[in-house]
Amino acid sequence: MTSPPGVGDRPVLAMVESNTTGTGRMFAVAARSRGLRPVLLGRRPERYRWVAEDGVEAARADTTDPESVVAVARAVAGPAGVAGVVTSSEYFVAVAARAARRLRLPGADPAAVDRCRDKRRQRAALAGAGIPVPAWAAAGTPQAAVAAAAAIGYPVVVKPADGTGSRGVRLCGDAAEVLGHTGALLTVGRDERGHPSLPAVLVEEYIAGPEFSVETFAMDVVGLTAKHLGPLPSFVETGHDFPAAPPEPAGAVARAAIAALGLGFGPAHTEVRLGPRGPVVVEVNARLAGGRIPTLVRLATGVDLIGATVDAVTGFDGGGRPLPEPGPGHASIRFLVAEAAGRVRRTGGVAAAAAVPGVVDVAFSVRPGQHVGGTGSFLDRVGHVITAGPTAAAATIAADTALAHLELDLDAAVGVA
Repeated sequence: MTSPPGVGDRPVLAMVESNTTGTGRMFAVAARSRGLRPVLLGRRPERYRWVAEDGVEAARADTTDPESVVAVARAVAGPAGVAGVVTSSEYFVAVAARAARRLRLPGADPAAVDRCRDKRRQRAALAGAGIPVPAWAAAGTPQAAVAAAAAIGYPVVVKPADGTGSRGVRLCGDAAEVLGHTGALLTVGRDERGHPSLPAVLVEEYIAGPEFSVETFAMDVVGLTAKHLGPLPSFVETGHDFPAAPPEPAGAVARAAIAALGLGFGPAHTEVRLGPRGPVVVEVNARLAGGRIPTLVRLATGVDLIGATVDAVTGFDGGGRPLPEPGPGHASIRFLVAEAAGRVRRTGGVAAAAAVPGVVDVAFSVRPGQHVGGTGSFLDRVGHVITAGPTAAAATIAADTALAHLELDLDAAVGVA
């Protein structure tokens, strides 16, 4: 494809697919601010509305194949060259790492990313290094999952071996629930992007206690995010507060987990539960956090994790500049969640929510006529409010107050999945 006038001589930041909102869009902004030319590589680039809205270039590539990503990135970059490869989507971190390696560009170790993406291998590596993790077992059949659950003890959490965004994660209280949920997961066989998923589930001990995520960059702990979760048996994240408690000892456990997995390049997002025996690692993700957490970090502390990631993958200043010391402040996000499946009839309340002191962003991610809800995952989130304040209480109270103003009217839709 041809480039707009005046940009063809800029090195390209190749963005391998994206999440549909939030961080992917912000990578393009960060790239432009650094004199780079962001180009979204995707199998269906048109699925990302922000690409057209922001005038970001896009090119079609088979984003399951690193060789296709490399070839298309080189073709669109031309003589200016490819400066870096990045993704904001969990499903494409391994492809992005391999493409960067083939282009001799900075990036995470592809083998470490593979180890992280397969939760069976991740758990084995962490347990082998003495990192506290829930009791767990992998299962390839519903019957094997039931046997594993009986050995671990109910209730148990059953989830895909390579999922993301709480999709397919469910608390099961007895053998019938384990049998049914495992069967459903193994029958689907594909993730939300249509790629074949691993033919296995993880059955794990349920750790009762508050949930946090540790945001790190390289081996530095940026801070802890407190998680708000919707009702069980699903694990939909309905809000985040940053920063949460002091980072230790959860920060030390997260750093040890990152080291055990062979990560340590750029960002990582480690989910932990604080159980009776202290912080327990639920999983490590070799990428920036989702759920607008990088925005909360920037609002609360001034640390720009997205910009730092662009600098790392392009080798700017060696990619090794230390992050600035976090500034004082707090930020929160609350998500409006569709509690049942249906078709959006009307949304409202944005102006009233935006008028709440401390609110910095309000938006719906759905439009009238769209089918929503019923997945028991992050896909049920239909809108959000983001707030900032000098104290944790100021940010959280503003977020809860603003969220109460948002309105979602649904028509119950027969057959909506």
